[in-house]
Amino acid sequence: MSVSTQGLRVRTGSQALRSAVELLSSMRFSISLLTVICIASVIGTILKQHEPLANYVNQFGPFWAQVFMATRLNAVYSAWWFLLILAFLVISTSLCIARNTPKILTDLKVFKENMREQSLQAFHHRAEAGLAEAPGDAAQRIGQTLASGGWKVRLQQRDHGWMVAAKAGAANKLGYIAAHSAIVLVCLGGLLDGDLIVRAQMLFNGKTPYTGGGLIADVKPEHRLSDRNPTFRGNLLVAEGTQSSTAILNQSDGVLLQELPFAIELKKFIVEHYSTGMPKLFASEIVIHDKETGEKIPARVEVNHPASYRGVEIYQSSFDDGGSSVTLKAVPLNGASKAFEIQGTIGGASQLTKGPGDGAEKLTLEYTALRVINVENFSGEGSGVDVRKVDLRESIDSRMGAANKTATRKELRNVGPSITYKLRDAAGQAREFHNYMLPVDMGDGVPLYLLGMRETPAESFRYLRIPADDQGGLDGFLRLRSALLDPASRDLAVRRYAAQATDPKRPELAQQLAASASRALSLFAGAEPGKDGSTRGGLQAVSDFLEANVPEAERARAGDVLVRILTGVLYELTQLSRERAGLKPLTPSEHTQGFMSQAVLALSDVPLYPAPMAFELKDFTQVQASVFQVARAPGHYIVYLGCALLILGVFAMLYVRERRIWVWITGEAGHSQATMALSSNRKTMDTDKEFEMLKTKLIGIQP
Repeated sequence: MSVSTQGLRVRTGSQALRSAVELLSSMRFSISLLTVICIASVIGTILKQHEPLANYVNQFGPFWAQVFMATRLNAVYSAWWFLLILAFLVISTSLCIARNTPKILTDLKVFKENMREQSLQAFHHRAEAGLAEAPGDAAQRIGQTLASGGWKVRLQQRDHGWMVAAKAGAANKLGYIAAHSAIVLVCLGGLLDGDLIVRAQMLFNGKTPYTGGGLIADVKPEHRLSDRNPTFRGNLLVAEGTQSSTAILNQSDGVLLQELPFAIELKKFIVEHYSTGMPKLFASEIVIHDKETGEKIPARVEVNHPASYRGVEIYQSSFDDGGSSVTLKAVPLNGASKAFEIQGTIGGASQLTKGPGDGAEKLTLEYTALRVINVENFSGEGSGVDVRKVDLRESIDSRMGAANKTATRKELRNVGPSITYKLRDAAGQAREFHNYMLPVDMGDGVPLYLLGMRETPAESFRYLRIPADDQGGLDGFLRLRSALLDPASRDLAVRRYAAQATDPKRPELAQQLAASASRALSLFAGAEPGKDGSTRGGLQAVSDFLEANVPEAERARAGDVLVRILTGVLYELTQLSRERAGLKPLTPSEHTQGFMSQAVLALSDVPLYPAPMAFELKDFTQVQASVFQVARAPGHYIVYLGCALLILGVFAMLYVRERRIWVWITGEAGHSQATMALSSNRKTMDTDKEFEMLKTKLIGIQP
């Protein structure tokens, strides 16, 4: 290979390297990186981060869920490509600073006093005037005047005259360095306080996310990070009366356990609420136990008022249940099951058996949440529900819905504690239920027990509304439900109703009424199949019967009569159930009428309830827990410095004008000629005003 060929290759490689450096340090490259970072940040803000795959599948579908996982949009700020872009932005900005800083520093020292006289004629701001003094004296006077005005001045004597060169506003160029340095510092601080260190430990130290369950103490060391970890940000849940020293770092594919150099003991959790039920203050009285020295340091943590110990900030993040114990009573809704009580702990589960025999279906009762305060919107005025209304379909559509669904003006009211639980079958499918402990007065005159359910977390709860009996409980309705499902009880109630509603002297009317009442009650109870072959029963079955057998012109009157008969028979059935329970019969009153109206609607809706029983909250012992965010973030000091530099740099570049002025003076003693020129990095009205002022002060030209 010849020397000339080697030299050509060296020059080609040098040119390629120079071109790459110029590209990396160019403004267009930095702006492109910033644009991508902004777009990624928007995605990270809109799309919930570090959610389980199932949540993305439910919300966006399997295709987009896989796209999110493949591109790591579910964890934007810790994605390898996001960190790589930040690294390139740091490199690009650093190269830009390295290329331009020497030029800027050199320019700060140069006065450009060698400017030629002919060059001054090319400036936009220029002026000429005669001076009644020697060139040297004029130069000294002009220099002193500029210096007293804050200008830096340099005088140069030439063969044919004097050049006065001055400059001001050099901080403008320093602002360029400060602003670009701020970008580097902020990015470095973000990289330091982000997942970069954690990712590095996973890559080089063999740390892997933990995907299982069980006790924290049983997790193996490969899923744990040392308490000497220089930077981390995790969550720590501590129940009242307990302590914890292991934080959870959520990852897209599991969790990492972060050991702390101390343990946090929660002595007391304090929460205050607004009238809307939203918390307005929650704070934690804690004790920090130092593992090394055994020292105990009491502290109080509030929102926006963290505690700090050994370089770790302890923030009040939220609160949760700490394992409250609850006692639930099974409420049978199918008329066949037996009531029983069961005890559990929030976060735990109990095994149930659905059906008799060895082949019975196994159910898991999962205790999800206990809420002691529930503030809902309810109507202050009752509207009542008329079960005799002919438009049965509208009644059916308007009954099921949110617990606070009314047709009148709403008001806020605390309706007391509630329990949320899940029933999971052997296949792993679960339905979620939400039941209020106390009956709720919704303005209809009769308090209602609200039993809510939903199929998926994306849905809103739909509530079954069961009226409270004269003792304030569910027993009256449950007795009526059981009697409705008993053919013998239905027949006896029909005979009693027919006997009371007709003249004893006309037995044929009693037989006709009994036949109509028996048919209506059988349809309502689901004892007869509907037009679709189902035995759902309820008001829908009665409505279908009317549509199939009554002409449309007579349907309204027939429906009115049929619903009145149905209500009367159910009233007799209620009295029969109370008689068998050894209770006094109900007395006719507005409260009794309201109870019956709501009972008819509830009996119609019970078949829609997807479980044979509901669980009523009978008693509870609340244990609260505090959720802390613990963070060791040394990079935030770097970010603070970067923010300060950014503010100073932007202020300097926007509000400080770099100006240079030259005055060329020639002539003889007692008479000289001055040529003046001014340059500025920005053309503004302030520059024009300043030039007019300087013309007057320096060379005596009046505006």
